[in-house]
Amino acid sequence: MAMAKSSGTLDQFHWKPQPEAYRLVLDLVGAFLKTSPHAATVRDRMKHETGTRFIDWVDHIQVPRTAALKAKLAATGFVRKAVPGAPECYVNESGIFPAILLSGGQTTRVGIKAESVVDFLSAWHIADDPTVSEDDIDGAPLAQFRRALAFRDGASELWVIERHGYRGFKTDDPPPARTVATLRHLESFRRRARDWDDDEAGFDHTQHLVEAAAQDLGRDLACDLFFASEREYWQRRNRAAQVQRARQDRLGLGWANHDHHTYRSSRHCFPALIRVFETLGFKCRERFYAGNEAGWGAQVLEQPVCGITIFADVDLSPEEIRGDFAHDGLAPKKELGTVGLWCGLHGEAMLQAGMHHLECVFDYEALRDQLVAAHIETMDPFTSFPFLKQAFTVGERWRVADKRIDRLLEQGCVTPAQASQFRAQGAIGSHLENLERNDGYKGFNQHGVSQIIAKTDPRKQHKEEMIGA
Repeated sequence: MAMAKSSGTLDQFHWKPQPEAYRLVLDLVGAFLKTSPHAATVRDRMKHETGTRFIDWVDHIQVPRTAALKAKLAATGFVRKAVPGAPECYVNESGIFPAILLSGGQTTRVGIKAESVVDFLSAWHIADDPTVSEDDIDGAPLAQFRRALAFRDGASELWVIERHGYRGFKTDDPPPARTVATLRHLESFRRRARDWDDDEAGFDHTQHLVEAAAQDLGRDLACDLFFASEREYWQRRNRAAQVQRARQDRLGLGWANHDHHTYRSSRHCFPALIRVFETLGFKCRERFYAGNEAGWGAQVLEQPVCGITIFADVDLSPEEIRGDFAHDGLAPKKELGTVGLWCGLHGEAMLQAGMHHLECVFDYEALRDQLVAAHIETMDPFTSFPFLKQAFTVGERWRVADKRIDRLLEQGCVTPAQASQFRAQGAIGSHLENLERNDGYKGFNQHGVSQIIAKTDPRKQHKEEMIGA
């Protein structure tokens, strides 16, 4: 990734495919899988039962240190980084790659991500060993880092890794007060009031909750808990999400393969949305603009410790993309674009509506074909590059509250015919997004997305494009 000196330009971030680094990771994982029949079984079941690839679940790789490997790491952009619990750790932040740990032993270890170590062990019927006095899970319940050995084949070990706002490898037992605080703040996020007549009051309430959690727990753990509750809320309103989550839960994986979370915002609420994210430790990354005819854009944000990326969508004009619209605010407009109308119909994504979509990393074709069996169709892809493939599932139709339709009609934002259609048929609310990344590519498609977003505009939808929620 190259960065311009000015933070006020569209070309600040240049994400490029990293094929050499990707090939190195593939080679290391491929060699491991050849020596670990158990891990190969996990790989096969991931593909055939969840439509995902083993490589996309890898948290880190630990391999014996050699001079040749160190030279390859340096040549492919990996640099040594001080990380707690890992004396010799190499990372490549020009793309999306697992950490590579070097050690003096002969054992190769691969750690794969899961939302819960216990869920994974239970799903794979890996019971505790009553003959072992110490706990076979490293890290106490509700700790920010937990791990367990899942399978050992000679000198090859597959570990399952659970993280909550922590990038290191050192486990500890949180004090009881912190454990209680973790549960308390998770409950406050899961139960937070979302349906407000005054959106500003709703954002103030949310801001208060995240500030309290960040003060008690630190912003990284608070961030992890907040987005676990956000995925839960979105999943309850999206059948494709429910089906896919159940498929991944059968292997004990959860949503640990999330790539980015997409929020839609009205223009007047956008700075408040960004403020919530920044309180949770997010940093603004590139700005996205779909094109002059699309009428919308986005601010991309990343929380580097949690590994969470946000796509924050908002109606934008061509000239506004050049300014700091994330912090300076946006002037009111009478006309509503695709994003503004969605918020007018369903509410703010941070409040009533929930996320527009969650995008996870999959084997693109495998997931598409497997979801057909569950009667879930996928829309035409809007990205088909070798290093990036993307497509929405057909959207869930939500009922629209009469008060929202009346308000839009009174404001002249919809026609009487459109209002009647929304009352009778509802409007598209959310999607699951199927994404495949290759070559470690970390960016997004700046072109070709306008057409697919236009198809999600309720004013342009045809009845046959919808499915019941």
